[in-house]
Amino acid sequence: MKKALITFMKIAVFFMGWAVCTAIDIPAEDPAVWRFFAELVPLASMILFTTVFILIEKKNVRIPIAANAREGTLVGTIAGIIWISVSAGILIATHQLVITGKNHIQILWLWMLSAFINVIMQELLVRGYIYQLLKTKYDLPVAIVVSTALFSLMHGGAFEAGLLPVVNVITMCLFTTALYEAEGTLLAPIMAHAIWNIVGGIVLGGVSLADDYPSLYSMTPSDNVILSGGTCKIEGSVVVLVVNIALMLIFLRSARKRQNKD
Repeated sequence: MKKALITFMKIAVFFMGWAVCTAIDIPAEDPAVWRFFAELVPLASMILFTTVFILIEKKNVRIPIAANAREGTLVGTIAGIIWISVSAGILIATHQLVITGKNHIQILWLWMLSAFINVIMQELLVRGYIYQLLKTKYDLPVAIVVSTALFSLMHGGAFEAGLLPVVNVITMCLFTTALYEAEGTLLAPIMAHAIWNIVGGIVLGGVSLADDYPSLYSMTPSDNVILSGGTCKIEGSVVVLVVNIALMLIFLRSARKRQNKD
């Protein structure tokens, strides 16, 4: 009981301290610049709190980043390309999602950089200190359950959209967790997640990001909500569910092989 209470208090202080530090007014008029700093401040706060809490743990809790960095980055990049290419490719090829227009985005590179920064922050929050603390103090299943719940709550809009989008968010998290465990570095899920958000959201306009993020293309879903995803588009489609599960199983097998070697 004491162990559980101490662990809960650490997580609560970590999360609440980070949340308070992100509540900073960004004095920027340009939307792209404002969004950049709106993503940079939470990331900087996350890095600060992660560093402090790891030092408090006297380095008994570690976040693997440098280990297997090159291979993990490559595998994560390939996984991300396959993830969005297969999902979006099937939906576009079958006309479940139709590209209906192209938009002009000022400072496109800055929007993409902002989305990338947001992914790093999310991965550090979901699979950083909290995940590693629970994995060290308890076991992997506990870390997975808590991190998946946290990731799902961060994508609360899915709960308003229906059951399938929620299941897709959960399986997305399980897939990227399997990728993380298979490669042994946070860089792997960062790359996969970033490609999904940047290509799916900013380029195709089929993945939900913050409301002010623009998209290069506009997509219109078909009337078949289960296949097209309806208002959620790519992230609400049953096609994504199948792809998520397939990738999760592939990397789950790889993670088990890695564990057996260790």
